Amino acid sequence: MAAMLRVFSVAYWAFIGITCVVFFAGAVVVWLVTLPFDRRRTVLHLYSSAWASFYVYVNPLWRLEVTGRNRIPWRGPAVLVANHASLIDILVLFALFRPFKWVSKQEIFRVPLIGWNMRLNDYVPLVRGRAESVRRMMAHCDRLLEAGSPVMLFPEGRRTSDGELQPFKDGAFELAVRHQVPVIPIAVHGTRRALPRHGLVLRDRVDVHVEVLPPIEPHDDAATVKELARTSIAGALAAP
Repeated sequence: MAAMLRVFSVAYWAFIGITCVVFFAGAVVVWLVTLPFDRRRTVLHLYSSAWASFYVYVNPLWRLEVTGRNRIPWRGPAVLVANHASLIDILVLFALFRPFKWVSKQEIFRVPLIGWNMRLNDYVPLVRGRAESVRRMMAHCDRLLEAGSPVMLFPEGRRTSDGELQPFKDGAFELAVRHQVPVIPIAVHGTRRALPRHGLVLRDRVDVHVEVLPPIEPHDDAATVKELARTSIAGALAAP
């Protein structure tokens, strides 16, 4: 079984690499056609969501369920925060099919095709640990929220190494308080079992669940909002 999974994993990642060429060509067309009238690039983001979700739904080892999607607004700003356990968290969160902007580490923006598409979408790059990059990220998110776009962040900052929910950083919650917009916690279940932090060999069949939790209305204290969001996600992850 282990050998079969290694072979399947190689074939799966090769399939992604090859088909990304076609999907990126489509993204360029969508960007060019919608650029004059879609300032928030909502159509391109939804195209990108379909692109990412395709790789989830064609994988016979993964079964994905999304609940609570209607808690994410189609229009209006919000701050979305999710736990981060695996590389495929990004794929399954795209399956929300709601217009939001990613905050992602800058290295991803340098990846051919995928990173280029992220730039077309006006997603937000971040170099972890660099104060100037954090300031630019926050200013970029300020502009997006003012324009009415939700932003999506992993408040842990990086993928968990042991499966436990890590402490949350402040940035997402400072944005929510400054703009007085809701924080929407999202619990992602099962992705670490599908693909652990280290390595690209897929595991056996896994059920993945993206659970959108009730929004947290903005308070005057970012620390309070952060604690409420973390408690919400931790409770959902601990539930049977």
